This record gives sequence, C-alpha cells and structure tokens, in this order.
Amino acid sequence: MSGEQDHVSKSSSSSISSSTQESEEEVSVTIGSLLAQANSRGRHSLGKRLSHLGSIPYTPRVNGKIPNVDNATLDHERLLERLGNYGLAEFQIEGDGNCQFRALADQIFRNPDYHKHVRKAVMKQLKEFRKHYESYVPMEYKVYLKRMKRSGEWGDHLTLQAAADRFGAKICLLTSFRDTCLIEIVPRELTPTKELWLSFWCEVHYNSLYGIDGVYFFLDLMHHRFAFYKFMLDLVPHR
Repeated sequence: MSGEQDHVSKSSSSSISSSTQESEEEVSVTIGSLLAQANSRGRHSLGKRLSHLGSIPYTPRVNGKIPNVDNATLDHERLLERLGNYGLAEFQIEGDGNCQFRALADQIFRNPDYHKHVRKAVMKQLKEFRKHYESYVPMEYKVYLKRMKRSGEWGDHLTLQAAADRFGAKICLLTSFRDTCLIEIVPRELTPTKELWLSFWCEVHYNSLYGIDGVYFFLDLMHHRFAFYKFMLDLVPHR
C-alpha cells in the first residue's frame, strides 16, 4: 500500500511538473508574441510621438571631450526633462564602457548581454567597408580598429553609423545637447527595416529608450508571468 502511495505521489508530482513546464513554455511563447507586437507598436509610436522634431544633418565622428561635472549635470537634467516632456523612459544600461553596444543589443535582441555580438558585427562592418569610415577617424585606422574591438572601449558616432549600416536600421538618438534634441542615423545604402531608439547623455552614457506605456506593458507582463510560475510551483509537493 505504501509503495502504491509513493508511486501515485511520484506520478502526480511528475504530472504536475510536466504540466508546469508545458504551461511555462506556453506562457513564454505567448509573452514573446505579445512583446514582439508591443515592441513593433512601440517603435511606430515613438516615431509618431517625436515626428514634429527636426533632426540635424548627421556626420559620423569619434568621441568628443567629456564635459566637466557642472556641464554634465546640466546636460543630464536637460535629457530628463525631454524624456518627461515626450513620455519616454530609459531602460538603464550598465556603465561599463560597453553602454552603446549594450543599448543597441537591448533594442535589437531585447537583451543587453548580447553587446559582444553587436560590437563584433560593428567591427566587421568597419573592417569590410573601410573606405566608408576611414576619413572620419583622426588617427591611423588600424589603431582605431584595434582599440575599438576591445570590450569596454566606448562606442562613438562612427560605430553608430556602422551599426545602422550593418543592421539596416535607423538609429534615433534623443540627446542632451542644448541645441539638438534628436539625431537620426540612417543606413548609407539600405532602406531601414527597423528603428532603434537610444538616449544619449552626451559624451557620457547611452541608454535604451521606450515609451512609458511600453515599459509599463512589459512590467505588467513580467509581473503576471512570475505570479503564474509561483502559483504552479506551489502545487508541487515539497519534501
């Protein structure tokens, strides 16, 4: 009798675990689909939301001088004000020297941890199409490439142009520049198939950019997802 009870208990536990796993997979697929739809709507919404802003003619360049503390503080306050005015929110990116590539990875793959893949793709673009970029680099091009391929090396506006070219994307920067709110970086030879939105605390940091409604939609989904997992796991007997 005891053996039968153990068998029933194990079977029940196995069945619940299997059901839980299948349910988690179904929820993951559903959430993935919903996020893809929300992200698509969000990109369109951001572009429409800022359509009245004129973007400036863009020229690729390497990084400029880092502002002093006072100017950097004023720049950051200006950026925060613009985010509030346009109903935008930053997904905070780690400041480890890879922030530009992390922010791009979040926009492209929804995962900033893929920054190494993005940097590798950008470096490949810079090497294969040297003639498009070399004239913008105020140093020996090989030295620039050697430096830029290192993890932790700050990305610049030249790497943004290379990313736009490589991924066929229009990169939109909401900036903290006093006279320039929006910068758009478009592929040289391709019609962009996507938009990537970043905030740029000038010469200091990049973050990934979303509409506030999109952020709340994402957080709400994650809240319900974890609540469902906890409910299912509570059904499994603990020994």
